[in-house]
Formats: sequence, structure tokens, C-alpha cells
Amino acid sequence: MLKHIPPKERLIFALDVASQEAATQWLDRLTDYVHFYKVGLQLFLNSGFSVIDMIQERGHNVMVDLKFFDIPETVGLAVRALQNRNINFITVHGNDAILQAAIRERCDTKILAVTVLTSFDESDLRAMGLTGSIQDLVYHRAKKALAIGCDGVISSGIEIPKLRSTFGERFLIVSPGIRPGFNDSISQDDQKRVVSAYQAIRNGADYIVVGRPIRDASDPISVVKAIHKQIADAIDT
Repeated sequence: MLKHIPPKERLIFALDVASQEAATQWLDRLTDYVHFYKVGLQLFLNSGFSVIDMIQERGHNVMVDLKFFDIPETVGLAVRALQNRNINFITVHGNDAILQAAIRERCDTKILAVTVLTSFDESDLRAMGLTGSIQDLVYHRAKKALAIGCDGVISSGIEIPKLRSTFGERFLIVSPGIRPGFNDSISQDDQKRVVSAYQAIRNGADYIVVGRPIRDASDPISVVKAIHKQIADAIDT
């Protein structure tokens, strides 16, 4: 059973831009249509907390996608630095001790464990010396993260059905690597494990993260509206 999250709140727009000025321009354009924004490494390193404050002052939700990966003490202190800022999601990447350190400092923020980046495919695993499948690795990492106490995981839409069938609905899945399919030219990038917004939600994603298909569109609002429709159709099907 899908969670009761309004369709328009399930879309997280990736503010993968170089400056707060650029981020503000996107907020000005999308604020009536998108209510959840992702701040990643590039924007945070250029703008810091001021861009997070700007998003929140407009009444929107924030996902801080810094994929913390360091010794547990450092990760715990990093998550602590984000306390009391009303941040909705923080992403963390690492082993049990790293995830546990993040969980201890989370307060009201939800900790999402990164499973396998959507820019990876089987050839990348082979290059790293790993012999299993991506689906097995995602499953293994999700199982450990949920057992430790993470609030959810970051997963490609491709692997979600196994996660939902095994672990149920009592955790969040945020799915990047969304390519709506409105324009084939925007699908040729570094994302390798991609699905449509419709398929991600049908497979069990609670939220989807979309950046380039919106940013690169000649009419971003039309793309957002089309994604909203895909989400709504997936929920109603």
C-alpha cells in the first residue's frame, strides 16, 4: 500500500546548480509547482546554509544530499551540524558504524542510506572487484541499513520491487535516476539505471528526484506537470 503523500510533494527537484543566485532563479520559476528541493555537494559548497535557509523561508522541504562518508565520529559531527535546521532528509553512505553515528545525531531529520549510485551498472561492480549483481548489493545494503535504524534508503527504481516485497512499507524509498521519456536526448548522460516517474512510483518509491530532465527542458513547467501526472497515474493505477 502506497503512503499517503500528496502527488505534488513526491517530486524532489535537484538543485544541481553552481550558485545560490541560480538556485533562487529556479525557486522563482518552480515554487508554485515543486515543494521539495535537493541540495547537493556543488550548491552546498558554493552557498552553504544560506541556500537551505532560502528554500525553507519559502515554505519548502529540503533534502541535503551530501552522502556523508567518513569515519563514524566525523559523520556524526556532520549530522549534528545539521540539527535544528528543519531539514527533512540527509543522505549517508557507508558501513554499519557510519550509519549508526548518523542515526545517533539525527534528531527529527530522516537518515537515508545510499545503496548503489544510479550511475553504476554491472560493469562498474566488476571493475571494483565485486562479483555479485547490483540488485543483490542494493538488497544487502538496504537490509543492513534498515536493521540499524535508518529511516529509508536511496535506490534506483529498478531494485525497488524486491525491497518492498521483502521489507514492506515501513520505510522510505527515494529514487533518483528518473528519466520521464519526453525527450530522448536528455537520457544520454551518466545515469545508467533509470526508470520513468510512473514506474518508480508503481514499484514503490515514496519520492523521486529529478534534475536534468527539468533543468534542460525548453519548458520546465510543462515537464513538471507531466511528471506530476505520471505520479498521480501511478498512484491511481
